Amino acid sequence: MSYCLKCGHLAEHKVPEGDHNVRLVCPSCGYIHYENPKVICGALVVHEDKVLLCRRAIEPRYGFWTLPAGFLEIGETVAEGAARETIEEAAATAIDPHLYCIFDIPDIGQIYMLYLTTLQDGKFDVGPESLECALFSEDEIPWDEIAFEAVRRTLTHYFRDRIPFDDPNQSHNQFPLHQEYISKDRGIKRY
Repeated sequence: MSYCLKCGHLAEHKVPEGDHNVRLVCPSCGYIHYENPKVICGALVVHEDKVLLCRRAIEPRYGFWTLPAGFLEIGETVAEGAARETIEEAAATAIDPHLYCIFDIPDIGQIYMLYLTTLQDGKFDVGPESLECALFSEDEIPWDEIAFEAVRRTLTHYFRDRIPFDDPNQSHNQFPLHQEYISKDRGIKRY
């Protein structure tokens, strides 16, 4: 971006007075553009002993499997965003949301907030951003085809956490909240 979002004048990258980060600053009107991290909201949707995954029909990571997730929109709560993404990507309704995993990924300016939810009536289909959607048990998950590190970690947490609660009547509120930092790592193909 090279122009002021407020007046359209050519802007400059510099450290504003009293700040410590380089920002886009307009020399004409003084407007400072602050670029902040994006929130990714999503759902780990569970049905019986399986989890819902979507094969991506868009970049990045076209053809890889992920949880229903995407950017939070202005005017919605994080839980509402996770429910919306589940509808958009899997034509499914996620109910009983419980905040389950938070991942700080500062190297790419993202914060993942993923909810543990239940699939209403076991119904799902394929949304426009997915090639296919399916329910997977732990031993069926295509671990080498998981799109993002945050999704891989969320799935790993879930299958470890559910062992002590392996009761069909268990509540999502019994699961712990996981909060982690994902650092830059050459071994990670996609955060």
